[in-house]
This record gives sequence, C-alpha cells and structure tokens, in this order.
Amino acid sequence: MSEVTGLQRLRETLGYADFRRFAFSRFVATIALQAISVAVGWQIYSITRDPLDLGLIGLAQFLPFFVLVLPAGQLADRADRRAIILAAYAIEVLAVVLLIGFTLSDTREAWPAFLAMALIGVGRALWMPASQAMTINLVPQHVFPTAVAFNSSMFEIAVIMGPAFGGILYALGDAAGSGTNSGTGALWVYGSGLIFLLLVISMMWRVRPVRPPASAAPLQPHEFFEGLKFVFGRKPVLGAISLDLFAVFFGGVTALMPMYAADILQVGPEGLGLLRTAPGVGAAITAVMLARRPITRHAGVWMFGGVAVFGAATVLFGLSTSFWLSCLALALVGAGDMVSVFVRHLLVQLETPDAIRGRVSAVSAMFIGASNELGEFESGLTASWWGPVPAATLGGLACLGVVGLYLKLFPELRRLDRFVDLPPQSAV
Repeated sequence: MSEVTGLQRLRETLGYADFRRFAFSRFVATIALQAISVAVGWQIYSITRDPLDLGLIGLAQFLPFFVLVLPAGQLADRADRRAIILAAYAIEVLAVVLLIGFTLSDTREAWPAFLAMALIGVGRALWMPASQAMTINLVPQHVFPTAVAFNSSMFEIAVIMGPAFGGILYALGDAAGSGTNSGTGALWVYGSGLIFLLLVISMMWRVRPVRPPASAAPLQPHEFFEGLKFVFGRKPVLGAISLDLFAVFFGGVTALMPMYAADILQVGPEGLGLLRTAPGVGAAITAVMLARRPITRHAGVWMFGGVAVFGAATVLFGLSTSFWLSCLALALVGAGDMVSVFVRHLLVQLETPDAIRGRVSAVSAMFIGASNELGEFESGLTASWWGPVPAATLGGLACLGVVGLYLKLFPELRRLDRFVDLPPQSAV
C-alpha cells in the first residue's frame, strides 16, 4: 500500500506543469555541464600534464562563486527567481562559446579555459540559491519531499548520463578528427553543450515567474548576512551544511579522475566519462529508493552514516588499480553522498522561512561550492605534492575523521529523529 501511495504522490508532483518544466530544464542543463566538465578536464590534462591545472579548474569556478553567491541569495529574496535562473544559464552559454573559441585557437595556454570555467562559476552562483529556493514555490508543501527526491533522482540520472555522454562523444570526435590536431572531440562536446543550454533557456522561459514576498523596506547591508545568522543560530542546520563541506573538501576525488583515467587505469576519455558517471549511478539508485521511501526517522544517524560510507569508499577508490573496482567504489561514494544531500536539503528548506529562503539557500550553496570546487583545488594541489594515490587515500581518511569529530561537536544533529522535532524558527 505504501508503494502505491508513493507513486500517487509522484504523479501528483509531476502534475504541476511549472515544476515539471523546471525539473526537466535542470536535468538537461546538468547533462550539458557534466559533459563539458569531463571535456575540460581531459583537454587541459592532455595539454599541460600538470595535476595542479586540474585543481585550478575547480579554483577558477570557486572564486567568483564564493564572491557572488551571498549577494545572489539576497537577489533571490527580492527578484523573480525564474529570471535569475535564465540570466545564469545565459552566462553559461557565453562560457561554452569561449571554450569553443579556445579549442579552435589550438593554443597550448590553459588560461582561456580557466576564464570560461570562472563564467560557469558566476552562473552557478546565480542559479543555485534561486533554484533551491524556487522548488518549494512550485508545489504544495505536502508533496515537497517527493519533489526534492524527484529532483535529486533526475539530477543523479543526469550525472550518470552527462559524463558518459561527454567522454564517449569526446572519444568519437577524436577518432573522427585523428591526425588533424584540431581538438575535434572537445568541439563535439562543447557544441552539444551549447545546444542543450539553449534548449534549457527555452524550457525555463515557459515557467511562471516566482517572486518572493514583497518587501517594503529598502535594501540594508546587514540583510546580506541574515542567511549566515540563521544558519549559525540553528546548530543542526549548521552541522548538516558544514559536515558536507569538510567531508567533500577532503574526500572529493573528481579533480583526480583525469589522472587516474590517463595514468593509473589507462582507459582514455571514454573511461574518464564512465568514472565520472559511477558516483551518479550509486546516487541515482539511492535517490530512487528515497523517492519511494523517504527518510522519516533517525535522520541524523542516516546523515552521518552516509558521510562515513562516502569517506570509506573514497579510500577504496584511492587504492584501487582495477577500473571496475574503481567504478564500484565511486558508486558507493555517490550513494553515501545522496543520503547526506537528501537529509541536508530537507532540513534546510523545511526549517527556513520563505522570506529568507534565498539567503539561506545561498549560504548552503556557498558551503557546497567550497566543498566541491575548492575541494577540487585541494585535490589537485595535494596530487602535485604527493601523487594521486596518496592524495585520494588520505582525503578519504580525513573525511572519516571529520565524521568522528562531528559526532562529538553536533550531538543535536546526531540525535535528530524527525525533521519536525526541531522547534519552529521565525524569520530573522
């Protein structure tokens, strides 16, 4: 009976046309950006053979993201969230055009690619708070957990399809342009990404405008920090967000995958695409399970368990010299991460008043961006010092250490059972 009820909730959620368009546009955009990310990593490492440059790809995305994400959260609380997302995707279209120009120039300098990734960071800073704050405005609250799980499922399916699509397309393009030294594989990926992003803009254009509650008060400088004030005032929320930050900062291995694919596993760009796909496979399976049976009890234990699986699987990946064992380890990485993401997203969105949801989402996005892109820089930097295997293995062990530390620092999060157990919080 519960299975039928879950399917009925999913059908009801997808019955809201604006949510359906929003979710599928996000799905297509994720495929495009994941494919582009695979192409950039392989292209840059093929040109420079420097692991630090792989880290600089992440740093180039992180710096503009870090500077802009809090103002973007403020903007999401005062302006049409749909319009902000449209502007963000337009900026990412410009980034892809720059990557196409970089490839056609046949230069051996990597800085144009870093500039393009910085533009993608700008776009991400804009759409991430607006997108996170917008979902709850498109569906009634009683189906919001199902909407979150469906969005997560679609995202992870895109994370599966995008890297595999990018890696295979890159390899096919290289084979078609063999001997021309023209970067044909990269051009095929970037051209497809450009088409996909233009399709995304056309889909988002059909979503109704979503404006937050009107504020008669003029903009005050202190409002930029209200999201931080809210997060730091709610210790379980702070623990959930910062646990993810430090776990992925130390345990993330995305930046190292081109090195593993080229030098350790020797599987080429198509193998890189499959490595990048593997975490999405594990996360997608987990997301589908969560969509059918959302976590309703022992939320804190589930979150810590998910992060612990993430760290242990990262150690396994770091030590593996088998392609398929590496894929299995990365699938476990994705599964553990999805459990953590599900708990964190529900906790943040359900505990945040709509009037400041954009700013709180911006804080969450800032922590996530720091964990992902800054974590990629950390991985590239440590790999340039010690090599990829020690960098990945020690990073996974550090992630497990963070779990142990947070079990002591945030007992409220560890004891969290149901989301409704937290006392209500008014807007600051």
